[in-house]
Amino acid sequence: MTKQVKYYDLYDDVYIPGRWHLRMPLDDEEGLEELFDVGRFKEGRLLDIQKPIRISMNPAGIPLEFSHALGVPIVHRRVVSLFERLGLQEEVQFIPVEVEGQTEPWFILNALQVIRCIDDARCEEVLHWLPEDNRPDKEAGEYRNVSGLKIDPEKLGEAHVFRPWGWKVILIVSEHVKLALEEEGITGTKFIEV
Repeated sequence: MTKQVKYYDLYDDVYIPGRWHLRMPLDDEEGLEELFDVGRFKEGRLLDIQKPIRISMNPAGIPLEFSHALGVPIVHRRVVSLFERLGLQEEVQFIPVEVEGQTEPWFILNALQVIRCIDDARCEEVLHWLPEDNRPDKEAGEYRNVSGLKIDPEKLGEAHVFRPWGWKVILIVSEHVKLALEEEGITGTKFIEV
């Protein structure tokens, strides 16, 4: 009998005292509103970004190696190195960004997989977008809200980093990735089993 792989919602620990809070893009970045359409970083596809994205802090504080800016994961180069050692280059894209006041390299973590895996029956509550909601930007069946998220591991194959179809506001990682992030001491991470 094989052990069932566990998966976790990986998110930004907003309760770390004195931590930084990232905003983006910087207000003086003319024309970057379209470039930094946060939705494109949640579509599960490679992006070709030519202009550097500059990120501000408000308030400034202690840098975290994993944090969010408008819901988009921003990571330190140590996370990039860890994912490379784990062999996850096919599952993620790291897009360089400049963080205000920082000389070290930082990156957007762009998950390259969106997988239909939410187990509606095991979630506490799910609400779907319906045609009568008149939301042409939403595909029929996408989730309007999910409480107590649970996924079906049988639908994931060998995936280690992905977003769930219909609820792409979260980033899910395998237990293998979770344990590696913890062992490496990556700051700013918080996990909820899904």
